[in-house]
Amino acid sequence: MSSSAPPAASFPTSQPPRLFTYPISHSFHPPHSNNFRHIHTLHSVSNPNTPIAHIDTTNNENNLVNSTTESIALEQQVEEDEEESRRGNKEQRRVVKIAWEKLVRWSRSLRSKAKTDVLERTKKVVVLGGGSFGTAMAAHVAGRKVQLEVNMLVRDPKICQSINEKHFNCKYFPEYKLPENVIATTDAKTALLGADFCLHAVPVQFSSLFLEGVADYVDPGLPFISLSKGLELNTFRVMSQIIPQALKNPRQPYIVLSGPSFASELMNKLPTAMVVASKDKKLANEVQQLLASKNLRISTSSDVTGVEIAGALKNVLAIAAGIVEGMNLGNNSMAALVAQGCSEIRWLATKMGAKSTTITGLSGTGDIMLTCFVNLSRNRTVGVRLGSGERLDDILSSMNQVAEGVSTAGAVIALAQKYNVKMPVLTAVARIIDNELTPQKAVLELMNLPQVEEV
Repeated sequence: MSSSAPPAASFPTSQPPRLFTYPISHSFHPPHSNNFRHIHTLHSVSNPNTPIAHIDTTNNENNLVNSTTESIALEQQVEEDEEESRRGNKEQRRVVKIAWEKLVRWSRSLRSKAKTDVLERTKKVVVLGGGSFGTAMAAHVAGRKVQLEVNMLVRDPKICQSINEKHFNCKYFPEYKLPENVIATTDAKTALLGADFCLHAVPVQFSSLFLEGVADYVDPGLPFISLSKGLELNTFRVMSQIIPQALKNPRQPYIVLSGPSFASELMNKLPTAMVVASKDKKLANEVQQLLASKNLRISTSSDVTGVEIAGALKNVLAIAAGIVEGMNLGNNSMAALVAQGCSEIRWLATKMGAKSTTITGLSGTGDIMLTCFVNLSRNRTVGVRLGSGERLDDILSSMNQVAEGVSTAGAVIALAQKYNVKMPVLTAVARIIDNELTPQKAVLELMNLPQVEEV
């Protein structure tokens, strides 16, 4: 074998090779070297005696050794990384455990100091209105203490009889048995006499006239807890204005209760969180004591305006969300619309003196999410049916409960004009409800609004 390097690969010029045979390996000593080089010779299939290429695989073998070494090193590094990750996860779990234990200790410490004197001294609570939410809150309060008398003032004699004789609200909750300490009456004087707290659950549009009719039986110091959400037509008043004016007592104690809460889930004792807001901090704390239970968390706030405006406007936004669902516009549209609606509510509420933190809290964003995204929402249902092409009159005539957003929409826009706030989404809803704009046209106009900076 020649000691010179093998010739470079060459091909006959007349005809290129068709296939290669398996290589034949030769060993070759380069000059002045003790190392072997491994040469593989490839032959043409058409002419087996003619070598066509010589391939030096020495570097490949060296690369294989290097690759094996690198693989071992990599495996070791992976094992070290996994061990470090396990140590990190263990430390992370320890930190989380400590944080949770601190939270539990803090909670237990505060609970041990919590006052219960309000519930202990409360003997009678009256609920004005026999609708679904009024019934649910009556059942909840009655469950707080067996000795507590809960009177429901209702209009319908059949509902009154059903509650007293069978312990069911035959119209709104025929499948839920009410506590036996819930008593119904159609007599305002009987219901209000000796009450320690009053839960007002009459729809906003009927509240003023109703309260004027029972004002003679209302104690001037009786705290009113409003469950009603919305704005009064023509006057644009909220319940904190309606109640004292209708009772002719500007000092009537007032609290608003709001937050993400469906009546049926309260009846099922599912975990719920709400907010009570009052300008009187002591009164808010007392109502918190009265209502808070293992199933119902109650936070307190002093921002009455923020809680009431968020509770009123979210119903209009829920109609818009329902329209998007009814038109099958997709999830992107839904998210964009609700986000825009939240901004519009914040713009108006803060102009009216509300805190922006209230709008992002339970009574704002919390209630908005529930009302806009869940099928149990009456206002959302109205929107879905509008988006599907139904007429508003047909929708409302088929419902046995009030969708406050329908009557509130126009008042919201008038209020927005008063405070010089632009509200494209909520204005579109008001126009659709007034039958002056179709849902399809509204979507087109909203999508063609100027591209602006987000605020």
